Amino acid sequence: MTDSKLEIRNLVKQYGNVTAVNGINLSIPKGKLVSFLGPSGCGKTTTLRMIAGLETPTSGEILVDGKVLSDSHTVTLPEKRNMSMVFQSYAVWPHMTVFDNVGYGLKIRKMNKSAITAKVNEVLGLVGLKEYGSRFPTQLSGGQQQRVALARALANEPSILLLDEPLCNLDAKLRENMRFEIRSLQQRLGITAVYVTHSQDEALAVSDEIVIMRSGQILQKGAPEEIYSRPNCSFVADFIGLANNLNTEIIAVNSDSYQIRLDNGQTLTAALDGKGWKVGDVCRLLIRPENIVFDAWNKELFYNELPVSIDNVSFTGSIVNYFVHANGIEGSYRIQSTPPLRYSAGSQTTCFFTPDACILTKD
Repeated sequence: MTDSKLEIRNLVKQYGNVTAVNGINLSIPKGKLVSFLGPSGCGKTTTLRMIAGLETPTSGEILVDGKVLSDSHTVTLPEKRNMSMVFQSYAVWPHMTVFDNVGYGLKIRKMNKSAITAKVNEVLGLVGLKEYGSRFPTQLSGGQQQRVALARALANEPSILLLDEPLCNLDAKLRENMRFEIRSLQQRLGITAVYVTHSQDEALAVSDEIVIMRSGQILQKGAPEEIYSRPNCSFVADFIGLANNLNTEIIAVNSDSYQIRLDNGQTLTAALDGKGWKVGDVCRLLIRPENIVFDAWNKELFYNELPVSIDNVSFTGSIVNYFVHANGIEGSYRIQSTPPLRYSAGSQTTCFFTPDACILTKD
């Protein structure tokens, strides 16, 4: 199995007056899995299809290991790109056995029978279906059919593996198992992979890096922990995880922190973030619900405090969601904790959070 570096330069795709992808730039290192994440219509699937050669760019370049596959003058056909794609619909042929589905591409390439048998058995073993070669897709579960599609993609020994919403048709528990299997297999083989999804959980679980897209543009790119902990705007914060979003103003800049003021006049401390905020700047304060506590076991650490009233409580098993409001601040906010339930609707209490939990963004 080979792996390759993928580069995208100033890529644009227009359909008439609609710009689906608007000048994106991206470099994906060899052996890494990068996920494109965003709402429907953001351009992530169009980008994947241009990488695969199924769509022709309006302008810009796509390169693999320095070789141009697509630009305004050159378009390498999909079958010449040494890439394999896994689709959301499985796309397995119901009239063929599992063995024949997986070996179809090898047969088209006129590989000899013994080599096909060896390769098909190898990849079926990789996906845990070695004993299922004689079965038909109708005799398999959804997860097993998706494994067949993955094995077929790997059988061709692609330099880059493309996955388009591969788990969206599976139930929640199976999705969780399959994303673990896909990630483990990708790491074991060291193959470069591009993964398109609208699921934040999938992107966080499988990716070396996540690319957040909106309206055909890249808003932020980084490791999952970086994207989650330090989103660069409120859209990214809201799209990947939950975030409480409050208006605030910078009232002082210290050597290691900002003093900020909420709409109700209360002051808080936010950690210095290198964004160069100045006194008088108006910005958004984002706080993840799980970073807020009701008991400040260390007041030197959790020294931001905010009195709140509990509006509603939602118990979901391992998590308790408290929906709260603070006097003088518009909107309802969420605090997450572990069981047992400690407060009921109508209770009043104080919540605490650290300066590091405060994320400041412009919008």
